Amino acid sequence: MEQQELTASDKLNVLIIDDQILVQNVIKSALFELGIENVKCAENAYYALRLCEQTTFHVVICAFNVKSDKDGFHLLEELKFKRHVTKCTVLIFLSAETSEDLVNSIVELQPDDFWVKPLSIKHVQNRLPATLEIKRTLFNVYQAIDRHDYSKAIYYAERHLLNSGLSKYHMQMKRLKGECLLHLREFTDAAAYYENLLQTHKISWVYLGYIKALLEQDKLEQIQEMLQQLTDKTDTRFATYDMLAHYYIGKQDYEQAYTEIKKASQLAPRNIERNKRLLDLARLNHDHAGQYQATIAMAKNARNSIHDSPLLRLNVVRSGIDYATTLDKADAVKVLNQAELILTELEKQLPLVNQLKDQFLVVRARLHTAREERTKAESIVDNHLSLRPTTSVEDNLDKVKALHELGRREEAVSLLDAIKRQISGTGLTNQVVGKYIEQEAAERSTVHFTPQQLNRMAVEFFKRNKFHAALNSLEQAFSITPNNMSVALNILKVLVALRSQQQLDEGHVALAKNVISQLEHAELEPEQQEKFAEYQQQLSLF
Repeated sequence: MEQQELTASDKLNVLIIDDQILVQNVIKSALFELGIENVKCAENAYYALRLCEQTTFHVVICAFNVKSDKDGFHLLEELKFKRHVTKCTVLIFLSAETSEDLVNSIVELQPDDFWVKPLSIKHVQNRLPATLEIKRTLFNVYQAIDRHDYSKAIYYAERHLLNSGLSKYHMQMKRLKGECLLHLREFTDAAAYYENLLQTHKISWVYLGYIKALLEQDKLEQIQEMLQQLTDKTDTRFATYDMLAHYYIGKQDYEQAYTEIKKASQLAPRNIERNKRLLDLARLNHDHAGQYQATIAMAKNARNSIHDSPLLRLNVVRSGIDYATTLDKADAVKVLNQAELILTELEKQLPLVNQLKDQFLVVRARLHTAREERTKAESIVDNHLSLRPTTSVEDNLDKVKALHELGRREEAVSLLDAIKRQISGTGLTNQVVGKYIEQEAAERSTVHFTPQQLNRMAVEFFKRNKFHAALNSLEQAFSITPNNMSVALNILKVLVALRSQQQLDEGHVALAKNVISQLEHAELEPEQQEKFAEYQQQLSLF
């Protein structure tokens, strides 16, 4: 696309993506009165993509809700990925909704304007020419950004800022310049730039740019009060939580990173890359319920998008098995039955059976083990599975779990060593995954059973008054499920029984205090709260 293509209305190509004929007609009528005649309409994403393959559109107006197809967020994500929409394209988003999560998702796609339905011809005629004029005026800046030539973009923006005749576009230029400084990782210059802007422009994007520049310089302490203010405001809280998650990952504070990314994901749930980071951090923090919910959310939000894959649904099954091994039998059965339904549906798709044969076999073996059908699981592993690592870290991890759950610890640890060598690169995602692999290797070398198995062992030991053995099993279970308050209460129960026989030693007292501290900050059911109070009174540690 060239700048002169945006100057003549009769040369503009416009694409309207909306499943409502009335909306299409309102926009077309407004465009025709503006002298824009080359207008195409698409009622769904499939047709929109086909039109974009045939024509370069200068203006794309896209609705969020697209009938029986992918939503507008995922459609625009794909259009950008395929370069049908660039920074030089005028991009306008349409929606009748103005919920916070939708607005946050739209902001992530950085449209040039957002029109709220119902539309009027007058509204379109007032907004579109202004948006087009900005794009024409700043075309060379946008083009440089498209080419990732951020230094040149800053050069053009600064030249425009010297032109008093372009004063009404100066805010857009200032914003683009700040973004380019951040892209160039010139964080000291960026911080000074945004700090200077804050003297006269106390607006959201200036605050967000400033805190990003300071976070990248590890100056969190300087902006604590500002961070609190930004997380209290609807238009800045999402971006602030997302930046804080990145910051804490970089600092290897994965617990705090998980706290922040959960908030960001709730406020903008459609971004699949963020959901992947949420999943990785859930695993690293031993949040099996959170891991399960993250895979469900990914499979749901990725449907019909460029991220959609049968592997996302298979990951729901995998995480469901992980989660089930931490639950009581009745709850575990419900989760495993749901996993079985998903797996059975996947297995009905014949092309997948050949493509994902080994993955299905591993999951089947794990399902059998979780249901205490050990013979069936061993038959699959012995007769059908290769122990060689594949190119997929996730597939190899699932194989490790299948082996470990069957008590084949040496084979599991050996495969984990191979997985460690697969993790490369310095990105934040690789950093989190690499840490998780290290954690898995350490835990599977020392903990030889699943949390569910360890709980059952503890129950049997307790019945036989073998309190030390019961406590050892529960401590191992708690080390890999630190969010399981049922296990925490059982530890206190065993300590109470142990105290009735002998004086608790320093290690027991320290364990009790740690568990009590966690229970005090947990959300307990009324019955759990009652037991907690009872055990605290019986232990009388404080």
